[in-house]
Amino acid sequence: MGRLTHLGEDGKADMVDVGSKEETVRTAIAEGMVTMQPATLKTILEGNAKKGDVLGAARIAGIMAAKKTSDLIPLCHPLMLTKVTVDIEPDETLPGLRVTTMARVTGKTGVEMEALTAATVACLTIYDMAKAIDRGMVISGIRLVEKTGGKSGDYRAYA
Repeated sequence: MGRLTHLGEDGKADMVDVGSKEETVRTAIAEGMVTMQPATLKTILEGNAKKGDVLGAARIAGIMAAKKTSDLIPLCHPLMLTKVTVDIEPDETLPGLRVTTMARVTGKTGVEMEALTAATVACLTIYDMAKAIDRGMVISGIRLVEKTGGKSGDYRAYA
């Protein structure tokens, strides 16, 4: 393993200079899940949550969050994202919802943080919109699943 790229020679936090890097198409996929009571999942899927369309609001929140990542994570570069998706699927075996996000850019730095931020905020939005019926929901499994492009090459998570 090399040294941390966000630390200068003096050990202080430093934004990485990407000016001399090649522009490439970079994609990242992240995921997360919200585990809940079966009745909560049913209420959400039937569209009966008091706050409204939980899945629609979570999708929009995830997309908005990806676009604001550099405002939230101090050393992230602002990116001109070319695509962000937020897919939310029910999983009765949890029971709950699985969130999968994808962020893409043609640029000099990766979009892992944007995909992870989208997944996290989508999960938080699900929690917020359904907490009145199930405060015991659990957000878990936030992780990078895959990334492509850039100098460091491709990555795919194990299992």
